[in-house]
Amino acid sequence: MQRTIRNLIGNNLDATDGEIGEVEDFYFDDETWTIRYLVVKTGNWLSGRKVLISPDAMLQFSWGSGIFPVALTMEQVRKSPDIDTEKPVSRQEEEKLTNYYPWQPYWRTGFYPGSLWGVIQSTPVLNPASIGEPATIRRSKEELHLRSCQKVTRYHIHALDGDIGHLNDFVLDDQTWQISYLIVDTHNWIGGKKVLVAVRHIKGVQWGNSKVAVDITVETIKNSSAVDTWDYIIPERDKAESKQHSFHLQDSPHKV
Repeated sequence: MQRTIRNLIGNNLDATDGEIGEVEDFYFDDETWTIRYLVVKTGNWLSGRKVLISPDAMLQFSWGSGIFPVALTMEQVRKSPDIDTEKPVSRQEEEKLTNYYPWQPYWRTGFYPGSLWGVIQSTPVLNPASIGEPATIRRSKEELHLRSCQKVTRYHIHALDGDIGHLNDFVLDDQTWQISYLIVDTHNWIGGKKVLVAVRHIKGVQWGNSKVAVDITVETIKNSSAVDTWDYIIPERDKAESKQHSFHLQDSPHKV
């Protein structure tokens, strides 16, 4: 099923021997739009330090429980590399984490679990940029690639012929941790409703200008159903495909 990021913020993260802390944010990579880390604010036991935990560390759990159990001990988290989550996280800092924890580095082989715009495929997608280049060149290109869901929320969404609203939330697949839809709030632009826009309609992101460009028109968004009617994104070719999937929102998108 699919979940909203907003409804997962505030979940507790539990080690095998105690509570680590509370989820404050999620980091996704801007090549595949897949969640790579949970940002967890620890409790008083670690002076509120923020730590990055990969979904790879998750044990089996119930999404409705409000708890993410992980196969880590409190001591492992205590001794983990201290990453400054207030600054962009570099690939070198990620390498510190994968060298410390038993996590598979997702970038090392050049293969990713999905396509550029988040469409899950049956075979891995080869990253052409990693072919035939020295490691030092690849590293410089990949230096900063993680994005904060909290910071990207509120980005302006620009259609082919004008602005349509701002990013209100993300929808992710709870099996792959891949972001599949953006929830766009059209409040100040075209009617105040929230609509779903598939990630594969993104044609570019201006990270410095906080803007996401999509390949659909303002009129298409105006004619779409609001997300709280449990309808999916238009154009029409998307609807048949989208309705084949289970979509689950624990709370109405109209709730803040």
